[in-house]
Amino acid sequence: MAEETKQTTDGTAADGKKKKKRVIVTPPCPPAVSTGYLILRGALQSLVGASMDEAAVSLLQPTYIKDRAPSGKFSINLGKKLGSCELDLPEDDKSSSVDDFWKAIQTALDRVIAEDLPIVTCASLPKDEALEQYGNGILNGGILKQTPDPLPFCSYLDGVVLAVPPSAPYATTGSIKAIVLDLKQCNISAGKKARKADITIKFTVVEKTGDSDPSLPTLADTLSFESFSEVVTSEGLASLRENKIRMDEGRLLVAASVEATTDEAKHVEAANAPGKDEDMVVTAYEVSGDIDYTKLVNQFGSTMIDDALMKRITAHTVGKGKVAKLHRFLRRGIYFSHRDMNALLDCIEKGLPMYLYTGRGPSSLSMHIGHLIPFLFTKWLQDAFNVPLVVQLTDDEKFLFKGKYDHDEGDNLNHYASLTIENARDIIACGFDYDKTFLFSDLDYVGTMYPNIVRIWKAVTTNTVNGIFGFDGSSNIGKIAFPAVQAAPSFASSFPTVLEEPNPLKTKAVCLIPCAIDQDPYFRMTRDVAHKLVGKDHGLNGKPALIHCKFFPPLQGAAGKMSSSDDNSAIFLTDTPEEIERKIKENAFSGGQETKKLQEELGANLDIDVSYQWLSFLLEDDDELAAIGKDYGSGSGEYWSTGKVKAKLIDVLQELVAKHQEHRARITDDEVRKWMEQRSILVKE
Repeated sequence: MAEETKQTTDGTAADGKKKKKRVIVTPPCPPAVSTGYLILRGALQSLVGASMDEAAVSLLQPTYIKDRAPSGKFSINLGKKLGSCELDLPEDDKSSSVDDFWKAIQTALDRVIAEDLPIVTCASLPKDEALEQYGNGILNGGILKQTPDPLPFCSYLDGVVLAVPPSAPYATTGSIKAIVLDLKQCNISAGKKARKADITIKFTVVEKTGDSDPSLPTLADTLSFESFSEVVTSEGLASLRENKIRMDEGRLLVAASVEATTDEAKHVEAANAPGKDEDMVVTAYEVSGDIDYTKLVNQFGSTMIDDALMKRITAHTVGKGKVAKLHRFLRRGIYFSHRDMNALLDCIEKGLPMYLYTGRGPSSLSMHIGHLIPFLFTKWLQDAFNVPLVVQLTDDEKFLFKGKYDHDEGDNLNHYASLTIENARDIIACGFDYDKTFLFSDLDYVGTMYPNIVRIWKAVTTNTVNGIFGFDGSSNIGKIAFPAVQAAPSFASSFPTVLEEPNPLKTKAVCLIPCAIDQDPYFRMTRDVAHKLVGKDHGLNGKPALIHCKFFPPLQGAAGKMSSSDDNSAIFLTDTPEEIERKIKENAFSGGQETKKLQEELGANLDIDVSYQWLSFLLEDDDELAAIGKDYGSGSGEYWSTGKVKAKLIDVLQELVAKHQEHRARITDDEVRKWMEQRSILVKE
C-alpha cells in the first residue's frame, strides 16, 4: 500500500513538497442553452411586463454539467411583494392561476421558437459604452465587478430581450426545437408573505438533430458595436425598459384575471347595483362597455400619439404645403395611438416609398357614419403624403363569420360579393384619387396575394392565432386561416402590378395602416412575422406602421361602437333627412339635466352626451365646437340645451349625408369595376 501523503498547515506535504492546487474548469455553456436562456429571460420579462432595468436576473446555473443535457436554471427578482411589473403575480403557489401562468409562459416560448425570429449578436463590446447606452439591465443581476471588459457578447431579440448571454447563441429562435420547463423546480414567490417577488426557472432545451431536421442550427453572425447599435433602435430599447406587458400571452392572462374577478363579483350583491359601469371588451370581433383608451393602449402595447409626433406629422404634411392644416381627428385626439409612426417618418425622410392600406368588411348594403371615419382620415393622409392607397374588401371574412347555408338554396357567398360592390360605391364617394387608389375584393384578388398568404401561414402557429383571436376547436378552418389574408396587404409584394413590387426580398415600400384600434390584433400578429416576408434592408423590417382611431359611439350611449346590426344605433349613408332627424331626436343619448333649472345650474355632461361627441367627430370648425361645448357644459348661451345641440347635429348630418349620396349616385357599376382593375397606382413625380 502506498504511503499516505500528509499536509502541513502551511499548505505543504509532510515530506516538504508543495501540494498542487486543484483547478476546476467549468465547461462552456452550450449554444442551445444560451439560446434557450435568452428566449426564456425575454419571455418572462415581456409576459409579466417588467422593465429590463428593474428585473434583476441571476447568473445562469450550469445544470447542463450535472444533468449531462442542455439545461439551465436562473431566477428573476422583480422587487418587493408583487413586484415592479404590470401583471399581478400569483400569490399562492398552489392556486390555479399559477398553472395558468406557467402555461402562458410555455405558449409564449413555443410561439417565439416557431416564429424563427433573428437573434442579433454583437461580440466584444466595450463595457462602459454598452452600459451607458443600454443600462445595467443587460447584465446578469447587474454584477458590474464580475463582468469582464470588454463584454464577450450581447444579443438582441426585437421586442423580447436585450442581454449578455452566457455564450454565443444560435442565429435564430427556431434553431432549437423546444424549451421544456421543469415545473417541479420552477416556482414563484410573491405576495404579502413574500419578502420579494421572485421567479425561478429550470429548463431543458430540446435540440434539433440531423435525423429529424436536416437544417441544423448555426451560431449567430456577430456584428460590430457600431452596427449593433443601429439594429437596437431607440423605440425597441424604450419598449424593453417599460413596465408594460409586451406579449399577447401576458395580455390574455390579464384578461382572464379580469374575467375571473368579474365572474366572482357576480355573486356579490353590490355587483348588481344600478349604475355599475359595464366592463370593457375590445377584440377584433367584439367591442362593448365603457372604453378606457389609456387602459386599452396599455393592454395592446401600442403608444399614445404625443406632441413630438404631432409636430413631426405637421412638418411632413402642413409644413410642405400639401394640406392646409392637420385633420380634425388628429387635432382632437380621435386618432390617438400608433405603432412605429416615428420609424415610418424616418423612412420617408430617407426617401423610401410609402403606401396606405385600409379596408372594409361588407356586412350591409350601406355603410354607416362610423364606417366613414377611417375613410375620411385616409383620404386626408393620401392628400397629405401624396401616396398610393390599397383598400381591401373582405367579403370572404364576412361569409366565413356570418354566412349561412340553406339545404334548398345553398349558401349566401354571392350575397357578400354583391355587398362588396355597394360598399365600394360608398368608399369611392369619399373622394379618393383614382390614379393613386386600388380597391379589391378578396374573392377576386386572393390569387395574387396567395404566395404571401402561404408565407404567413407557414410563419404563424395555430396556437398563436387561437390565442389572439379566441378561436377554438369549434371554429371553422376558414376563420383560423383568415388573419393571414388580412395581413397580406401589409406587404408591398402582394401588389406586383399595382405597386410594381414583384420581388419580396427587394421591396422598399413601407406601409401605414389607419384603422380603428379593434383591428390592431391582426397587425400585432403580422408584425411578429413580418421580417420573414422582406429583405434584410427593409426600412421597418417588414412591419407595417399603424395609426389607431377611437370608436364612433352608438346613438344609445357614448360607449362601445356603432353597429350595422342595430338600425336605431346608427345613421346610415342611405338615410333620408327625415330618418336622420327622427333617429337623433328619439335615440341620441343626452348628457343634459332632467329639468331646465338643473341644466342652467349644472350644465350637461359632455363626456356622455352623444350629440356633442358626434359633433366632435364631424364639425370642422374648432372654435364653433368649443363655443357649443362651453354653452352646453354651462347651461347658458345659444346652445344651452340638449334640443339646441341635437338640432345642430341634425343639420351637420343632413348636409354630410346629402353630399355623400350625391357623389354616390354618380358611381356606376362600370365605374366601380374601373377602380378594381389591376393597374399601377404609383405616384409619378
